[in-house]
Amino acid sequence: MSKSKAIYSNRCWLEGKLQPATVTFAEGVITNILPYKTNDAEDVGDAIIMPGAIDAHVHINEPGRTEWEGFDTATQAAAAGGITTIVDMPLNASPVTTTLAAMQEKLAAATNKLHVNVGLYGGLIPNNIKDLEDLIKAGVLGIKCFLVHSGIDEFPNVGAVEMEQALPILAKYNIPLLAHCEIDETKANSDLASNPTNYQSYLASRPKAWENEAVDLMIDLCSKYKTPVHIVHVSSAEALPAIAKAKANGLPLTAETCPHYLLFEAETIPDANTLYKCAPPIREKANNDLLKKALTDGTLNFIATDHSPAPPAIKEIESGNYAKAWGGIAGLQFLLSGSWTSLKDSMSIEKFIPLLTEHPATFLNINHRKGSIKIGYDADLVIWQPDESFFVTTESIFHKHQLSPYCNKTLFGKISQTIVNGKTAFKDEKIVEKNAGTIVYSVSNNQ
Repeated sequence: MSKSKAIYSNRCWLEGKLQPATVTFAEGVITNILPYKTNDAEDVGDAIIMPGAIDAHVHINEPGRTEWEGFDTATQAAAAGGITTIVDMPLNASPVTTTLAAMQEKLAAATNKLHVNVGLYGGLIPNNIKDLEDLIKAGVLGIKCFLVHSGIDEFPNVGAVEMEQALPILAKYNIPLLAHCEIDETKANSDLASNPTNYQSYLASRPKAWENEAVDLMIDLCSKYKTPVHIVHVSSAEALPAIAKAKANGLPLTAETCPHYLLFEAETIPDANTLYKCAPPIREKANNDLLKKALTDGTLNFIATDHSPAPPAIKEIESGNYAKAWGGIAGLQFLLSGSWTSLKDSMSIEKFIPLLTEHPATFLNINHRKGSIKIGYDADLVIWQPDESFFVTTESIFHKHQLSPYCNKTLFGKISQTIVNGKTAFKDEKIVEKNAGTIVYSVSNNQ
């Protein structure tokens, strides 16, 4: 039996507020919480103890594209960023996670490489309706689809027909359909083909109308089937009123945004710097300020990174070609710090913490064991200093490639320690105990 550990802070996140407490844990589970410092407790002073952050949108890219990332490096980066659970998207692995066999191949590839907890999503593509039930029974936390080309040919986009086939199956298990919301039927007024290194040309090539139209479609389907529907990486503030109205009408609709849509602004993104290329694109400051407001008022439920890295050649680092570069932000390690840096002047820390903990745990239906500090819950904790800033160097990045728009930026919210299932995964800027994580299955799976 492992020895119990105890940590005390003047600012421990309990029952919706920061308060003095000692948290004790053993065998990977929180065993006691006391409102004072115990003699055996490690005292972290005014550093915040909160549940480990949960990133519900990550591309790990293993098996098959491990030159892009991989379980080993992704989960180390997560631990370094104060994240204790990540959920892997069904692409850009190869094979894509659209069959039970592919899921089993992915689980095998993850063996001895889980430094934080990892859950999986399955994928909806044309002609795999027959596979969805097997994926759900095997424990995926949701089913993901694209309404526009995904960038990966083996993961084609779907339309209303396929989603209408899938939604009744998902409803049976109360599993969400996650949708990349862009529909490229509106003509984009852009000169990107003749001006491929210009960021404003790239921005114009994926207009807000694409996103707005796709969100409207998903709301219609959510209304028709009453199945949980989730809008990933909302970037268009023009879609927010429709999302808010759908929620007010009681639809089981949720939505996320990403740190890069909050921290970076189209007006200041350099030309020929493809580190900032993602889809949908990073938009203007006025737009992004509305996204921040939507996190405050509950229109957007939580923040996730959509970590989607790629090697330098695929990212077109040398050419700076926005038309050809892989569209994805490498930001897994900076979920907490990037989000807090962008929101600290407009949001209280009490409002902020649930956006990375309770809210994603509730969405993933794992809030019976993660996302809160409670007796009997998993001992997934992060200790961090919200007022302490740090400068991001390439050497400090744990991703497989140190290519990130967060590099050479000063961020607030320094991570002191990350505890995964009671083990110290990260401390003093180093990975300490490896393989602390486990696979997280949905409640529809009995594993």
